[in-house]
Amino acid sequence: MEIVSTDMSSKDTPRASKILDEDKTTPSPGRTGRLLNIFFSFLKLGLTAFGGPAMVAYIRELSVRERRWLSEESFSHGVAICQSIPGATAMQVAAYVGLRALGPMGAIAAYVGFGLPAFCLMVALAAIYGKAHDMSLVISMFKGLQAIVVAIVANATWTFGLPTIRKWQDAALALGAASFLVAHGSPVVAIAASGLLGVFLYRRSGPGKESSVPTQEAGPSKGLRAPLILIFFVTVGLLALYVLDRKLFDLATLMLKVDLFAFGGGYASVPLMLHEVVDVRHWMDSKTFMDGIALGQVTPGPIVITATFVGYLLSGIYGALVGTVAIFTPSITILMAVVPYFDRLQRHPLFKRCLRGVLVSFVGLLLAVTIHFSLAIHWALGQALIAAVAFVAFRMRVDILWVVLGGAGVSMLFL
Repeated sequence: MEIVSTDMSSKDTPRASKILDEDKTTPSPGRTGRLLNIFFSFLKLGLTAFGGPAMVAYIRELSVRERRWLSEESFSHGVAICQSIPGATAMQVAAYVGLRALGPMGAIAAYVGFGLPAFCLMVALAAIYGKAHDMSLVISMFKGLQAIVVAIVANATWTFGLPTIRKWQDAALALGAASFLVAHGSPVVAIAASGLLGVFLYRRSGPGKESSVPTQEAGPSKGLRAPLILIFFVTVGLLALYVLDRKLFDLATLMLKVDLFAFGGGYASVPLMLHEVVDVRHWMDSKTFMDGIALGQVTPGPIVITATFVGYLLSGIYGALVGTVAIFTPSITILMAVVPYFDRLQRHPLFKRCLRGVLVSFVGLLLAVTIHFSLAIHWALGQALIAAVAFVAFRMRVDILWVVLGGAGVSMLFL
């Protein structure tokens, strides 16, 4: 899972503790301006949103210290929530800030603003890739990038595994999930089984630290109004796609499912998307999918922006739009639904044990993806060296953007 430090001061900034209590359903003077302010603030931040969960620190700087939309304590609570539900952590934190500042519309404004630069750039790169991927120079570049992708996923496995695998139960679940996926099992089945097994394997675990996230006193109708509206529009959209374009309908349902099960952050989507796109639907081969991940690393935003690449290669700009909307909709819907009741849910021991099993399983799924990607490459000495150097660079905390760009340049010159 994506691990972000939540060790922050609980001291409120002068205006930070003030949360807008106005009726979100009634327009008020200046509300549109504040929504635009949130949108453009996160749009600007999204232009340089490299590094995945590392962007949480910059979101904190923007929302707590510069704009004072919420307090340090509220922000740290939001990070804890976003790490416990599906979706890319940085995107979820952006939506949480908007939700606290201006309700559901604020969440959508922050979410769209933060992700829009990555979408636009990925569409442009996918269009270029579709026309130029057969050129010899481009082929050389992607040989190196595919090796770097192996290093990226291997580093993610190592990074997520170190703090997660602490007991024999953790190792058993992770290895079981990895073995199941290597044998071409479904990641969704592996996740569900791990969650169920976690209920039994971790039954002797201590109660753990109680969550300090304050429970909002909101009635069911008020707390679930925005998520239900989003679900309604998604349902209508799916019905329209089913009638108009069955391929886009399949793409949308796939990406919705991927995001719905992406506990542990953006990297958790990779095993699911790989399995469905490559092994089940055969929309592309492993190497092309790896190229999409590589392109996703030179764009700002989370790794799940690979959905835009998949959608574009499948159905052009309409596929890119459908894939992108579908991959981000479940997580923001869950965020809106969970925030008012998260504290109550976190205290339930069955939920905590199930969630632990799910999160542990992603270490195994990432290990399986590392093996899968490694087997998809016809290794030569140059590629092996690039992969090794990239992995060492990641362990030394070199920015992923420079590793990818440097590896692409070296590949074009020597591979």
